Amino acid sequence: MSLWTSSVAPLLKGLNGPQSTFDEQRLRDAFHLAEQLYRGKEHWTHVPLLVHALGVTQLLAPFEPDEDTIIACLLQHALQSRQVSLSDIEEQFGAVVRRLVSGVHLLSHITLRERRNSVEDLRVMLLSVSDDVRVILIILCERCYALDHLCLVPIEEKRHNAQDVLNLYAPVAARLGIHTLKERLEGLAFPIVYPADADGVEDQLKQVKQQYGSFLSDASASLAGVLAEQGIDARVSGREKRPYSIFNKMRQKSVSHIDKLPDLFGLRVIVDSEEQCYQTLGLLHRMGVPIANRFKDYISFPKPNGYRSLHTTIAKIPGIPGGIFVEVQVRTADMHREAEFGVAAHWSYKEGGSTGQTMRRVQLSQVLTQQQALEEGDESDTTLADHIFVLTPRGDIVELPEGATPLDFAFQIHTELGIGFRAARVNGSIVALDYELENGDVVEILTHRFPKPSPEWLQLLKMASSRSRLKGYLYALHRDEYVVRGREILNEELRRLHVAPLDNELTLLKHYDGRALTFSEREDLLMKAGQGSEKVGSIILHVDALAAVRTLRSPPKVSQKKIRGDQVEVEGGMPMPLRFAKCCKANLGDHPEIIGCITRVGEVMVHRARCHMLKNANPERRVRVSWVGEREPVKVAKRTKQVRQ
Repeated sequence: MSLWTSSVAPLLKGLNGPQSTFDEQRLRDAFHLAEQLYRGKEHWTHVPLLVHALGVTQLLAPFEPDEDTIIACLLQHALQSRQVSLSDIEEQFGAVVRRLVSGVHLLSHITLRERRNSVEDLRVMLLSVSDDVRVILIILCERCYALDHLCLVPIEEKRHNAQDVLNLYAPVAARLGIHTLKERLEGLAFPIVYPADADGVEDQLKQVKQQYGSFLSDASASLAGVLAEQGIDARVSGREKRPYSIFNKMRQKSVSHIDKLPDLFGLRVIVDSEEQCYQTLGLLHRMGVPIANRFKDYISFPKPNGYRSLHTTIAKIPGIPGGIFVEVQVRTADMHREAEFGVAAHWSYKEGGSTGQTMRRVQLSQVLTQQQALEEGDESDTTLADHIFVLTPRGDIVELPEGATPLDFAFQIHTELGIGFRAARVNGSIVALDYELENGDVVEILTHRFPKPSPEWLQLLKMASSRSRLKGYLYALHRDEYVVRGREILNEELRRLHVAPLDNELTLLKHYDGRALTFSEREDLLMKAGQGSEKVGSIILHVDALAAVRTLRSPPKVSQKKIRGDQVEVEGGMPMPLRFAKCCKANLGDHPEIIGCITRVGEVMVHRARCHMLKNANPERRVRVSWVGEREPVKVAKRTKQVRQ
């Protein structure tokens, strides 16, 4: 039996989409050309090239590829043989196949073997050739197949390839919403890059399963029955968080055991309509106990990759053991397919419409451009971090990275709005400067008549672009003022050390950490001191001329003992969750009079009685609170040794 009969023919027969439009002779010609070109040759994983190409084609099958995509997948290694050119491929199979083969060949050549490019360079290359989602899809499937056949590859090269997958390919799959390939890539690469951590996660998963048993299938059936009684025909399935996702979440949350994660187990509910999604959500919240701040509406506010679903975390669902939180995802069948296959969920190509192809390429280009802008603007190591969408009072949508603050929002709207920032209302309520915005928040910025930006904002801004705009403004506006102030602060410190004050040339600062500074660089040091972004004591420690004067006289430091929440009692002795307001730091200092305000999530926020933020609170939400036991914090003087020079 030939390879065509045993491998390709069954694959084509199994495709449920465009198979009726396939030109079988054209596919046979592509297969026989590949068979001829690959004869006796191996992939770098030591798998025969033809077997590798067929394996990648099999992985591509669930995406219902069109004829050109299958041909390009079969001929993905054709240019390595040097027996055919792109012109030959175009002449025999057309311009589309030529473009696909060229893109796949270029990405494979640059990313697989030579390792002369950094991950950032690879992303740029990815963007330069990925105007067609089919190129990326073939590459992602090729990575999956290669990772699954590394048994004959040296361990170092194996790790190098797996690290590339975790740093580049899996995040790209996530950004495009191709969930199935993302999970497969991470599942294959994780044990190779982090073998000890992978074993540890697996061991902890086994312990949890032994403790609680298999309950997801029974809980799924029970929930499906309850929904059926309410007239909702739903498919319910259970799921466990994947090992690599568990590993990442444990690192982010700094937890040592997986039972501390609230979304370790989950249920997925697939219903017929968007209306039933919200009906199901309401029923779930009545059945169990929803966890505050764990609800996400990605239907009204989809993710940048188009992902739509409702997420909620619930405790005490029937059929779920006590103490277990379950994340429930509710979506329609169309939303589920889009969640699994992302940008590749709807193949406009198989319909033969040039308009559909153009629209799909524009969508892919937009998604990847967002990805590139995010990477260039973010100084952290969080590759392809998630974005959120917030609204202006007029209903305009603003896209921000997760963790962004109202200050970031203001600077992204316009630099002048950020510079003039006075306060922010989120969903109608004044919030703190470091408040982390969430999907769907309505943000209104209040401004000063005359701008009063503060250098302290630099510590609150999460976006590099926002910090850069503020730094530029402060630098241009206040440089001379900060230099003068910094000189005064430093001179005062020098007098304490019995050292002569700075001269006009700032000679004392000329040598800093063994390096000669220009006059402008010396002024920069004073500017930082004047801004408050660097302490004078820290600067003096690096000034070479003061090497012999390192111990400064300093006054006793006073620390305050924080007051615990169990020292506050709500009127009537009602047991309610308490939190101290950051605006007035009610848990610090001597302030016998305090007031409580019930938040929207049912917590009592404790303020000082004279806190200015209380005037914005709803009077009906206020409750009386009082101190219990020790009321005043204990002041402790920390004495430092006095050293005379």
